[in-house]
Amino acid sequence: MEVTLLQIVTTGDKILDVPLARIGGKGLFTKELENAMLAGEIDLAVHSLKDMPTELPIGLTLAAITERVDPGDALISPKYCKIDNLPHGAKVGTSSLRRKAQLLQYRPDLRISDLRGNLDTRLKKMDTEGLDAIILAVSGLKRLGWQDLITQVLPQDICLPAVGQGALAIEARANDQEVRNMLTFLNHQETRWAVEAERAYLAEVEGGCQIPIGVYGHIQQGALLLEAAILSVDGFQQIRETISGSPTEGMQLGHTLAQRMLDCGGREILQELELNK
Repeated sequence: MEVTLLQIVTTGDKILDVPLARIGGKGLFTKELENAMLAGEIDLAVHSLKDMPTELPIGLTLAAITERVDPGDALISPKYCKIDNLPHGAKVGTSSLRRKAQLLQYRPDLRISDLRGNLDTRLKKMDTEGLDAIILAVSGLKRLGWQDLITQVLPQDICLPAVGQGALAIEARANDQEVRNMLTFLNHQETRWAVEAERAYLAEVEGGCQIPIGVYGHIQQGALLLEAAILSVDGFQQIRETISGSPTEGMQLGHTLAQRMLDCGGREILQELELNK
């Protein structure tokens, strides 16, 4: 069949001089594509799953979720091979509150600098802004063939990924069964079970993509393991827990883990964050 690729610039792509957390709102990287789909201008949209709100517009659905490339976060540094080797007070660039909070939890001495733009722009800013290191998603670097730039993949006990990080989401109209059938072969069921648990967790804590929350689900020996962390922006406070169960019950696992962590102090951390916005 003949396929037309239409590139659509989203709000998140246009506003590059303001930290994402200060722009506010959900769907910064999805709304324009979803509006075009609802208007019949496009038949499907491809997103980084981590950019997608947990609630989709009425009439749209996630037709397929691809197999994860890599959920991790990468340290890139011209001088230092590991986060442990960064000097005291090192300047690190990242656009993510999640990464900032977890980095500061592990290394409170670090100076975190906001970093926006596409991957090429961010890499250039490491030189122009005098950064000792930057943090980027491993999956994005691998998809561009730039994995050789990775100095260290941060261990997950230091930095849990964002919800859905490393997977692509293919969104379509719910009533367009023909297109949905075409996309079925791209769906990776184990990844879907894992990210549905992650998204259920995020929905329960009522967070957008710009709050200090890390969560990661994966299938291990037939069980779904889900680990999550809620942090204050300065990394000083952290609540971190794990739950496991049947992969087919991932959404319930996400809800249960979220409630458990909210009741153990997570709610207060998030309320304080909201007050300080």
